[in-house]
Amino acid sequence: MKRRAFKVALPYTIPVLMGYLFLGIAFGVLLGSKGYHVGWALLMSVVIYAGSMQFVAINLLVSPFNLIHALIVTLLVQARHLFYGLSMLDKFKISEILKPYMIFALTDETYSLLCSVEPPEGVNKKWFMFFISLLNHSYWVLGSVIGNLAGTIFEFDPTGIDFAMTALFIVIFVEQWEQNRQHTPALLGLGVTLVSLLIFGTENFMVFAMMGIFIALSLLQSRLKEGEGTR
Repeated sequence: MKRRAFKVALPYTIPVLMGYLFLGIAFGVLLGSKGYHVGWALLMSVVIYAGSMQFVAINLLVSPFNLIHALIVTLLVQARHLFYGLSMLDKFKISEILKPYMIFALTDETYSLLCSVEPPEGVNKKWFMFFISLLNHSYWVLGSVIGNLAGTIFEFDPTGIDFAMTALFIVIFVEQWEQNRQHTPALLGLGVTLVSLLIFGTENFMVFAMMGIFIALSLLQSRLKEGEGTR
């Protein structure tokens, strides 16, 4: 039963493999350039497993320790997972003992797959969902380790590698813009971010921008839904 679920789940995760390997390698190289060896790359990818937050965590590691700032940044950067988790409560009921791991491993890409694909008849859904999550997790760990080792063995200038996650979010933003007729959330996000940047500067704007976007979208949620319904 488990073997069949694994074989069926594997093809669905191949696109994620390609993306996670690239981003994981970028993370591993960048982490290594800051003086952290492969053990750190492995530990962070296994225990934290949060792509964007792991890139942010590198700066937190090399900056003066500020617990409150780290907590706020982590909460705001990963706040979207609160909504992911709420929407998956019913689906995860069947996971039983696997449920804690399923919650932990719920990344953007895994969430997308779990919401959009269903196992064929005769395949256990619990194990199907578990292997999708586990495979995606393993891809990220593999990429991180490869990147860190490669950065250690081969000397090269890592300048610009930290832009990989920014580039990914730009691509996601453009795709979402093209696929949705409702552009108010995107424009709102850009506006709040620009105002935060002008007021708080490049070093401190991110926390305030994320907080402002979260509050604004929460307050306008019902109005945005009404706008979608009238189109």
